[in-house]
Amino acid sequence: MAPLVVYAGKPSERAAYETSLTRAAEAEGVGMLLCMDPADADPAEVDYLIITGSGPVRDFAPYTRLKALLSLWAGVEDILRLPLPHGVPLVRMVEEGLTLGMIDYVVGHVMRHHLDIDRFIGAGPSGEWGTGAPPLARERHVGVLGLGALGSVCAGRLAANGFRVTGWSRTEKRVPGVRCLAGEGGLGRTLSDSEILVLLLPLTADTSRILDARRIGMLPDGACVVNAGRGPLIDHEALLAALDAGRLRHATMDVFDVEPLPPEHRYWTHPRVTVTPHIASVTRPETASLSLVRQIARDERGEPFTHVVDRAHGY
Repeated sequence: MAPLVVYAGKPSERAAYETSLTRAAEAEGVGMLLCMDPADADPAEVDYLIITGSGPVRDFAPYTRLKALLSLWAGVEDILRLPLPHGVPLVRMVEEGLTLGMIDYVVGHVMRHHLDIDRFIGAGPSGEWGTGAPPLARERHVGVLGLGALGSVCAGRLAANGFRVTGWSRTEKRVPGVRCLAGEGGLGRTLSDSEILVLLLPLTADTSRILDARRIGMLPDGACVVNAGRGPLIDHEALLAALDAGRLRHATMDVFDVEPLPPEHRYWTHPRVTVTPHIASVTRPETASLSLVRQIARDERGEPFTHVVDRAHGY
């Protein structure tokens, strides 16, 4: 019998996911029964539940037949706050569209800061012919905090573009062309070298406020920060103080403690801050649906899921 798959994400995206999931299942030759509203399904009959941390399903106890919880998001900290059923795998979203979108965002903003493009765009017709060219990419040190599914590909692409890239993670990783460091000592070395620092860490108890005043002080004078990971990775008051003092040249911020970012927040008007509205990368129904269907197909064939969340580590 075909498994019952229930979509429990944003109601506003049901139509898009119904179309994309149906097409993906047909393309992959996967038989499944699809229900787009949890209210229309008997929880005891559901095999796979597609969820978000803010979705309509908050009580998983009635879902006694679940084979997996399939997240629509790469970040799972909100889902982990829910009373999840014991022993049911939680599978993190890793999909091509999300990955490629993050590469575009990170490379674009690193290149912007590397070339100091803002200096020319914002200068206006001053009539002064400035001197001094930016260094070559091979002379620029870029640090990437977080070498997971997104961080590793972004670090690799930056290295392929010629930058001298150091990547840091909790445990040792290997990324071709990237100097990979781990542990507290490795974090200090990464920060001290990073003329441009990219944050792509998950949010856990260990990474919350990881970029605090002390660690911001380890960055080279004139460094730039690009945060496309999670808002609470940064001590925002300490970051603003470093920007006010001219210790840091610029910060590109895509994620925040509170979203949408409140209109009164200083980031909106700070001359050294660029705010983007959590657009570094998003889950796209077409490509995400293919990832979801392939995960279901693996399980139905008796193969293990990929990208299963380690609940103890939070990602």
